[in-house]
Amino acid sequence: MSEVSILVPVLGRPHRVAPFLDSARNGTPGAEVLFIADPADYGTHDALENAGADWITVEGGYAKKINEGVKRTDSSLIFTAADDLNFRPDWFEKAKARLGDGIEVVGVNDLCAARVMAGEHATHFLMTREYAEMPCLDASPGPFSESYTHWYCDDELVATARHRNAIAFATDSIVEHLHPMVGKADDDATYQLGRMNRKVDQKMFKRRSRLWA
Repeated sequence: MSEVSILVPVLGRPHRVAPFLDSARNGTPGAEVLFIADPADYGTHDALENAGADWITVEGGYAKKINEGVKRTDSSLIFTAADDLNFRPDWFEKAKARLGDGIEVVGVNDLCAARVMAGEHATHFLMTREYAEMPCLDASPGPFSESYTHWYCDDELVATARHRNAIAFATDSIVEHLHPMVGKADDDATYQLGRMNRKVDQKMFKRRSRLWA
């Protein structure tokens, strides 16, 4: 059994399967890598098969896919990923070193968002299985709230973990986010779909903030 399961929701980017898998395996030898695809994303299914990847299908967005991925694995640690990441050497050891003494969630440095690089936020997380299996503060499935279409599920996870005094940030643990906002990838339909309901998700986050305020 692997110590850590890297969960990777994917949608419409078959070209990212092989590079992600190579990066994850090189940066995290021995890790389980589980891709979570949409049921009808047949191009990605083909790429996953061609790469020899482990994968499942789940109908739903990022949060739903991660939550289901937790249920389908049994490792002691979980990493919540995305297909546009590049794992730097020793990222896992540096993040894992922050766990303990009540810390069950560690945000890594994506070299992308300013507040992430400052150690104030994160978009991708290493967490204990015990934490990953905990419900959200409203008793709905966790670790991510499925109330959001895409945006702000990371903000709620951070706010919830802070409320529980269970989070730390490892700015020396580098998992690079190859995102268009920093010119490391081209914009595409998947990024555009994610942005489509940003304002709706922001309103949802404000409404749900009473849970941890």
